[in-house]
Amino acid sequence: MPDAHADQDWRAWFAEHGARLRLIARQWTRSEADADDVVQEAFVRFWKHQRHLPGDPNALVVTSIRRAALDLLRRTDRRGIREKAVAAETETVAWFEPEADPRLQALAQSLPLLPAEQREVVVLKVWGALTFDQIGEQLQLSPNTAASRWRYAMEALRKLITARAHD
Repeated sequence: MPDAHADQDWRAWFAEHGARLRLIARQWTRSEADADDVVQEAFVRFWKHQRHLPGDPNALVVTSIRRAALDLLRRTDRRGIREKAVAAETETVAWFEPEADPRLQALAQSLPLLPAEQREVVVLKVWGALTFDQIGEQLQLSPNTAASRWRYAMEALRKLITARAHD
């Protein structure tokens, strides 16, 4: 049976220290969202496993935040390296035969320049003929997010193709 008193204890502790912990996490992360994720992960780890340890609880949770932030940086750096490698391979893939139409050629040159998340939605929508609901399910995100990525991709492609036309 959950302990209501323990539930209130962590809420009070986090209400008192949460903003400061987020500021600390922000020093080791690349975005506000990453800082929020790191604080959440570190705080849960601290509260479940470390709060009863001897020593200063502040030092324990700050150490936990630092470790979580560095782990996140390593994961995102490795992911970035993998995505660059995939993008390099993708650049050699012919998305379609663009020789006949200069607009298709411009599209073929611009598509690999999109961020991976947007390119993925474009490929699933155009070549996969999936709906935004299906794309969301496939990528484990909401249909609205899939549609937003589509809109951002279309805007980016329009700008890239327009810039190429003026070069």
